[in-house]
Amino acid sequence: MILPGNSKLTSAIPFKVLKVRLQMLVLVTSCLVALVVISVSHRVYRWRNPKCKGKLPPGSMGIPIIGETIQFFTPYKSDVFDLSPFIKKRAARYGSLFRTSVVGQLIVVSTDPDLNHYVFQNGKLFQLWYTNSSTGILGKESIAEQQGLMHKHLRNLVLNLVGPGNLKENLLKEMDTITRMHFDKWAPLGTFDVKEESGNVILFGPRYCYSSFNMIFNYGALKLISYDESKSGRRLQECYTAMLDGIVSFPLNIPGTAFHKCMEGRKRAVNFIKETIDKRRMMETPQGDFLDLLLKEMENKDAILTEEIVLDLIFLLLFLTFESTSSAITVALKFIKENPAVLAELTNEHEAILQSRAKSDQDSGVTWKEYKSMTFTSMVINETVRLANIATLMLRKTVQDVEFKGYTIPAGWLVMVCPGSPHLNPVMYHNPLEFNPWRWEGQELHSASKNFIAFGGGARHCAGADFAKLQTALFIHHLVTKYRLAIWTIVKGGEIVRKPGLVFPNGLHIKISEKNEQ
Repeated sequence: MILPGNSKLTSAIPFKVLKVRLQMLVLVTSCLVALVVISVSHRVYRWRNPKCKGKLPPGSMGIPIIGETIQFFTPYKSDVFDLSPFIKKRAARYGSLFRTSVVGQLIVVSTDPDLNHYVFQNGKLFQLWYTNSSTGILGKESIAEQQGLMHKHLRNLVLNLVGPGNLKENLLKEMDTITRMHFDKWAPLGTFDVKEESGNVILFGPRYCYSSFNMIFNYGALKLISYDESKSGRRLQECYTAMLDGIVSFPLNIPGTAFHKCMEGRKRAVNFIKETIDKRRMMETPQGDFLDLLLKEMENKDAILTEEIVLDLIFLLLFLTFESTSSAITVALKFIKENPAVLAELTNEHEAILQSRAKSDQDSGVTWKEYKSMTFTSMVINETVRLANIATLMLRKTVQDVEFKGYTIPAGWLVMVCPGSPHLNPVMYHNPLEFNPWRWEGQELHSASKNFIAFGGGARHCAGADFAKLQTALFIHHLVTKYRLAIWTIVKGGEIVRKPGLVFPNGLHIKISEKNEQ
């Protein structure tokens, strides 16, 4: 019994109880902190050391979830078309294979030509794969997402449009005429933008500046869906202007992000294509374009095409039609401007073509035979895409564990093939950073190999490669035969930024004049 007058006893007991409780609280808190530290340490350890039945390639996984995404996507300016600092630094440290994590994906980066070739030749082991952002933008039913028979069927449909056969029989004359027509528009302006990166018409004083971007996009849209931007109240190409920034990005669909801009552009473009399909179904007269072919395929009783597949296919083709080709043309002209000997050789080759024509045929346009005789031009194109590496990376997903040179690439991991690694290999290409078209002399100019994968390889070799090469050759032909390129002047732009795609933030504005001007 505690006596009321005993103050020592009444105060001592609560103090002891409080002390015990504080000690217990400290102990519990310490245990919780220890558990959190152990849990986090375990997760970090597992992140940095993923499970694998064999030996993983060396490398760093970065911080959990984010990985090395920030380092990978850091833009960099480069006047020399070298490997990205991200790839170059890690390849020097870890070797031709290394592991990393980008946008939440477990990745083995390959700068090994043997593995790159093996990946392209084994479609059953390595399936084409795109990031979540790419899939969201290009569409879940796009040709890029299709496998097996469906991919083969869609690829054959595309080849019917842009394969060598149709290029020779139908498209060459049209492409030549349109290229000449655009040069006739550009020449009086004096200045034009070879690669209109912003997608908007750029003003030089009171006159407009045209670009290869506009030319190629307009022609592609015409052949795909009979779209003529000059007669339409809507600018379809504006839907595609933000694609390059967001197509390989975090799939964060909130205003202000690159991905959101891409998704908004996709939404507008797909709505337009859907409206076009609905109108076409009500028309009795065929338009003779690619959409007619697709709608006919859909009407077959054994049809495997759906409207969603057709929408995504046209959307993707419109993007691919102009982006890679206009980039290739821009880089080619930059190289030609910086190499007078290349310009002189090109001029000789193309003027010889004109001289071989009869006087009555001087304005008849380029023939297929003439195009196939442009040997040095093909060498210039090959050297351009080798050095520029417009397709900076190609992704494949492993279906099962793959053993390679003592390392194991686990099933479900991605393999990132870097075209720049074989293209800049000093063993295969002497002075690899030098623009030297003559290095292709006597070599096969129109096929992929272990050391030349600018257009991919295997069953996924770019179906539009021949279209891009022909368009670039026609552009060069009219430029060197009709205009005084010796006084070319780059009046604006020319800067190149990788992010990781090839970007010309200020375009490439050049000044030309016709040869018959005094």
